[in-house]
Amino acid sequence: MLARVWSASIVGIDAVKVGVEVDVSGGLPGIVVVGLPDTAVQESRERVKAALKNAGFAFPMRKIVINLTPADLRKEGPSFDLPISVGIMAASEQVSAELLGDYLFLGEVSLDGNLRPVAGVLPIAAAAARLGIAGLVVPVDNAREAAVVQGLAVYGFKDLSQVADFLNEPERYSPMQIDGLQELAHSKLTGPDLKDVKGQAHARRALEIAAAGGHNLIFVGPPGSGKTMLARRLPGILPPLSFEEALEVTQIHSVAGLLKDKGTLVSDRPYRSPHHSASGPSLVGGGSFPRPGEISLAHRGVLFLFYRH
Repeated sequence: MLARVWSASIVGIDAVKVGVEVDVSGGLPGIVVVGLPDTAVQESRERVKAALKNAGFAFPMRKIVINLTPADLRKEGPSFDLPISVGIMAASEQVSAELLGDYLFLGEVSLDGNLRPVAGVLPIAAAAARLGIAGLVVPVDNAREAAVVQGLAVYGFKDLSQVADFLNEPERYSPMQIDGLQELAHSKLTGPDLKDVKGQAHARRALEIAAAGGHNLIFVGPPGSGKTMLARRLPGILPPLSFEEALEVTQIHSVAGLLKDKGTLVSDRPYRSPHHSASGPSLVGGGSFPRPGEISLAHRGVLFLFYRH
């Protein structure tokens, strides 16, 4: 039997919809994954097999072919564990397949069937809302992060058993609701404050002018004169992030795996201070699997570059 589950992959800081097709047919028992999977996706075969058995589901001892579409897009990371598991359960008729076309599935599975959080859920949720997807099924630790996006039904589950119950009896579950605007309005500045600086009148005046006009600054002085101390306090006097700006910044940090409190929008303007020996790729991003660099991570905030001569 054939089952199709929808998931998504991160390319740079954008999300691309990915189809997970699972075919369970006669033949020698085994699992084949095609569609340009990386090592983490290939290893999902063993994780999914153990997770389904330990969660109380029957693993079909038949030939299983898993195709990740589009076939020319490189797939990476453990986030395909959950859609592969759901596809196998649906193809072996252990869960209903009625809702599979309406939801995106993301998550890593542990060997006991529990779901673990993954990075990049927020940009995927934003892309799902733009594409008209009804909802998102994610690990419970990612639910608040995805629920920040308005107009999307987000369900967070602890293990595969709960996901199976949801697919068979969706009316028993309610999506998570979060008011991102309200959370952003109640957030407080957590970074250093300029009021802690005593003296430095000319430097403080320069910071205020730069913050008011969006200007660049050059700090010149010997070590210990307060250049870094002042730079760290510049985000605190910049205008607060709007909801759209906070969403942009949080998406970038989500892709980079830097969200300390998943489900909460980044309310402070970013401050990034890379080491003076930082390489070009670490500053501008990129790589074989593109990831944000320091310049992207400082988006809507402050990038402090130290030059040693």
